[in-house]
Amino acid sequence: MSKKILMIVGDYVEDYEAMVPYQAMLSVGLQVDTIAPGRKKGDAIPTAVHDFVGDQTYRETPGHRFAITASFDEVNPADYDGLYLPGGRAPEYIRLNKRVLELVRHFFEAKKPVAAICHAIQILTAARVLQGKTLTAYEAIGPDIELAGGTWKNIPVNQAIVDGHLVTAPAWPAHPAILKEFYKLLGLQIS
Repeated sequence: MSKKILMIVGDYVEDYEAMVPYQAMLSVGLQVDTIAPGRKKGDAIPTAVHDFVGDQTYRETPGHRFAITASFDEVNPADYDGLYLPGGRAPEYIRLNKRVLELVRHFFEAKKPVAAICHAIQILTAARVLQGKTLTAYEAIGPDIELAGGTWKNIPVNQAIVDGHLVTAPAWPAHPAILKEFYKLLGLQIS
């Protein structure tokens, strides 16, 4: 029986940070359910591409439509072995959803593997699950981590940090690193 992963997204999730891990996890035999507040199985959400083109911060451009594979109100977190949280603009507002925070807390309380990348750490700060944890995120989220009781590390954009059952990365160039560590936390062996 393959492991089941829950991925929480929302409108304008970062395209690469949802699409790439979703497809990569499917390719190694994981079952992945994608959910978004207010969405049902069969819906789709818009994504955004964030890229640096010489401005002081990233530029956001339209991405693809991303399929929602399970109904938000119906998922039971106990049915899942791990949680994957992509970044983008979605985390800043889905973290205001009480059920999103309850779902996240379940994975921390049960000490199940959790992967969060870039701005997704905003969800973890709102869920108040970072006390005593060492992690990374997009640089602008560093102060939020510190305010939430965690320790922020500014690491190269293509690396990841593991602290217990949590793996975090600064942005999508770290997909190989965060996915490799997430697979280890799930007990997958790929040769």
